[in-house]
Amino acid sequence: MMAASKRQDPTSEEDSVHIPNETTAPTRKPSRKKWFVIGGIVVLIVLVLSLTLGLYYGLNKKGKGKGDSSNEETKKKDGPFVDLGYSQYEGNVLSSDIYEYLGIRYAKAPSDDMRWRAPVEPDSTTEVLKAQKYAPFCPGVNDRLGSTIDEDCLFVNVWAPSNATSDSKLPVMVFFQSGGYIRNASPYINGTGLVTASNNSIVYVNFNYRVGLFGFLAGKEIKEDGDLNAGLLDQRFLLEWVQEHIEEFGGDPEHVILHGESAGAGSVALQLVAYGGKDEGLFAGAIAESVFMPGLPKPDDIQYQFDRVVNATNCSEEDDTLACLRGIGSSDLQAQNIKAPFDGRDYRSYFYWAPTTDGDMFPDFPSELYKKGDFAKVPLLTGSCTNEGSNYAVNAGSSAQFIRYMQNEYPYLTTEDTETILELYPKEPALPKHDIWFPSASRAYAEVTFVCPTNNMLDAYAEHADPKTLWSYRYNVQITEFIEAGLGVPHVANAPAVFGPDMTAAKAAPSYRTYNAPMIPVVQSYWISFVRNLDPNKDRYQGTPQWETWGDDQRRLVFELNNNTMESVDQGQKDRCQAWLSMSDSTKQ
Repeated sequence: MMAASKRQDPTSEEDSVHIPNETTAPTRKPSRKKWFVIGGIVVLIVLVLSLTLGLYYGLNKKGKGKGDSSNEETKKKDGPFVDLGYSQYEGNVLSSDIYEYLGIRYAKAPSDDMRWRAPVEPDSTTEVLKAQKYAPFCPGVNDRLGSTIDEDCLFVNVWAPSNATSDSKLPVMVFFQSGGYIRNASPYINGTGLVTASNNSIVYVNFNYRVGLFGFLAGKEIKEDGDLNAGLLDQRFLLEWVQEHIEEFGGDPEHVILHGESAGAGSVALQLVAYGGKDEGLFAGAIAESVFMPGLPKPDDIQYQFDRVVNATNCSEEDDTLACLRGIGSSDLQAQNIKAPFDGRDYRSYFYWAPTTDGDMFPDFPSELYKKGDFAKVPLLTGSCTNEGSNYAVNAGSSAQFIRYMQNEYPYLTTEDTETILELYPKEPALPKHDIWFPSASRAYAEVTFVCPTNNMLDAYAEHADPKTLWSYRYNVQITEFIEAGLGVPHVANAPAVFGPDMTAAKAAPSYRTYNAPMIPVVQSYWISFVRNLDPNKDRYQGTPQWETWGDDQRRLVFELNNNTMESVDQGQKDRCQAWLSMSDSTKQ
């Protein structure tokens, strides 16, 4: 900013000006003093106008923060700085030529009267805020509130090449974190590995969204005076934030790729069918790893969840029970953010809190929306690990234990359904360190919750969208410790290959620093190629196979160490997935 010129004092020469005699003829010329006074006034007017206009345009630039060349100069001069209009942020400089912005607020705190309401824009500030450490993430089941976990949790993190400008138009990956809708399980996942692997050609984003009781409490009271599926509304609001602000980081709002794993992948699948697949231009493609799709019951079916919370918080005597819940302290409400049995069941389900088929965001169960073609028609890359259920299945010693477990997780299964399940999943060969019915329980839970929702989604895409933009995989890269424990290749075992072994919150298995390390460039190259080109093949790793599309034969790429090949889904799994699809009224999927 240029310094203002030093203002001239219009009276500085007054003592030296000659004052004429009053009897001088009236035709005399104006005095020098008068000229100085007039000149001074003119200078003052010009200066005031200049300062006013300068202030106006300065504030206007702050308000908009878009497409201003001086903003780019500031970024280059001062490092990681962005002006988002409502706030300005200063991030971190990483050693890998990447700028990192942590803890940027994307919505107002969803506490007090904002509980169970759609998110709203944050308040504006004029100060430059630090975006140099992770902000608190959202309270999950059994979490303890503190400096890292708080209701005020709607923050976003961005990793971008340090040389990116608002004209760079780089592809953007938006990561939906995992956690089974009951917690933010990946708040510290780091995008540096993927940005570096892309040769600094993408922008990576991750964010927090409400989960558990705070994100998915349902009931008629919330439907009447609030918003159901608050956690998914947070996600949608974040995608709108990306559209408005990602250019400031060098990203292209017209080339946004959704990326999620587990419940994050389930969220991606749900965002694809949100509002009947309405195309709002929020994304251009999607990657969904190990899609987690529990039941999405209708609000009336889970009114008991709301009533339980009301009774446990002593709000039942109030005329307005929802206002009471909005008025109690975070700690008192968090005490009810727990695992509990579904109505009529005796087992505390780990995934007690989940999205609901609300009639608005989801006019019908997701499987029905996919079957009807009511989804966003964008290129899709999705798949599963070989043993998705092994971390969750009950260690059943009998068929009765197996069926009881399935009914506790899917409480609307009928007797007829359970008879079908036993036919589909008879007793299998034993696995190390597990009881005799564990393999059947593991396979059944894997297919109903992860694998079949994915395969059925792929079939719907092949029928209603462009089948040439559809890729699937089965991740079968083995880790010795998991095999010895009888877990096979468990849920999201591919995460270290996608992000790199040092970029996730939990340290990856040592194998990705040793014998499984060759898988990292293979997987990352396919993923980055999809992000750049909406096709995993164009920039794939040298020597890797052409990734065929899903097609009528249900083709998928099998990732194995030194043996990546294509396969077709076997007929047995095809039949089982069709059976689960026919039970969607019972599974509420």
